[in-house]
Amino acid sequence: MAEWTPAIVEARLESAADVFRSLPDVKPQGYFNAWPEYFHSFADQVGQEARMRRPKPGPREITQADETLLWLRWLDPADARLVWLRANRKPWKPICWELGISRATANRRWQYGIAVIVWRLNGKRVPSKRSMDFVVAKVTP
Repeated sequence: MAEWTPAIVEARLESAADVFRSLPDVKPQGYFNAWPEYFHSFADQVGQEARMRRPKPGPREITQADETLLWLRWLDPADARLVWLRANRKPWKPICWELGISRATANRRWQYGIAVIVWRLNGKRVPSKRSMDFVVAKVTP
């Protein structure tokens, strides 16, 4: 890949969140259901909306999602949580309540987290002596 941008990083994080959301749930081992499977007849389904299921993610998508999740190691735990919550499309208000920060602070820290990931993916070292605004400004066009 030539050059990573914030838009590409955001899309990959959202894609990883979608992959993890669509994986089947882990079921407890050692228990089983003795009840027979109930099949609905046509008469039971008349008037019901058809439910479409998304296909399960393939091995390549799961591997890519795992790699994307490793990017969060480059951030502070609080910033990583914030970036992951936004990748899962959680609204700002519950995020702010959960982390105990204002909306403006949450947005600033989210932009900084994305910028740090972009810096690292492009092979640059994030300067520790510079401000968050400097890091974000160098990434955004």
